[in-house]
Amino acid sequence: MLSDLHIAFIGGGVMGEAMIKSLLRAGLTTPSDITLAEINPERRTLLSDRYGVHASASNAEAVRSADVVVLSIKPQVMDQVLNELRGAVPPSTLIFSIAAGVTLARIQAVLGAQQPIVRVMPNTPAQIGCGISVWTCTPNVNEHQRCAAISILQAMGEEIFVEDEHELDMATALSGTGPAYVFLFMEALIDAGVHMGFSRPVAERLVMQTLRGSVEYAIASKLHPAQLRNQVTSPGGTTAAALYELEKGGLRTVISRAVWAAYKRSVELGKGKTETSHDPLR
Repeated sequence: MLSDLHIAFIGGGVMGEAMIKSLLRAGLTTPSDITLAEINPERRTLLSDRYGVHASASNAEAVRSADVVVLSIKPQVMDQVLNELRGAVPPSTLIFSIAAGVTLARIQAVLGAQQPIVRVMPNTPAQIGCGISVWTCTPNVNEHQRCAAISILQAMGEEIFVEDEHELDMATALSGTGPAYVFLFMEALIDAGVHMGFSRPVAERLVMQTLRGSVEYAIASKLHPAQLRNQVTSPGGTTAAALYELEKGGLRTVISRAVWAAYKRSVELGKGKTETSHDPLR
């Protein structure tokens, strides 16, 4: 599906590299059909050498012959990058944006209403092909471009299409930011194990395999998480004692508030607000 397309990446950060690596790993394209525009010369050289892709310091130069332009940049620099691309991107080129909060309308306001655009919220497990991406697109994205978008996303893991763009902000808060919640929980469990007396390598192994096994078991069982939790919880037992403390500490409420804060921040970024509107220490 991508063999006849030239893909330009604007930005070579973590997700940009993850996408390049995924496409090449899946054999969907070749290094000669990928151009990377990256402002950092050291990063540009590193990725060019590592993957054999063309590299450029100029965004406008990178996109001139592209069939697909991937905007793998931070939302805070989106306006600057879009202005650089104005007039350089052919009107039929598919724009593929992974910038959190940046709406389709905001991109079209600069590149033109005729520009076909796909907006995606991926997550970092895409680096090993285990990610999940939520996406939507403008009505003028044709069938060939939709298939190309699906091929790109499936190279990184699973994908879910939504009609309502509003759901992209929700996905940003839940699955896009979600790995950070898991890593923090993982870190807390490991530290607790070390506090009890385990060596850190043993605590890390116990926690990581417990998390991996729990997720795989949940998927295989198809049971509700509450049912799975009840299977582990004996009356008056160790699990019941631990869960009591977690509930008393407001774990559910804290998680809900965290996800809601991420959602609100995604909406703010979509409106071009680069500064947070809340007290970070509150």
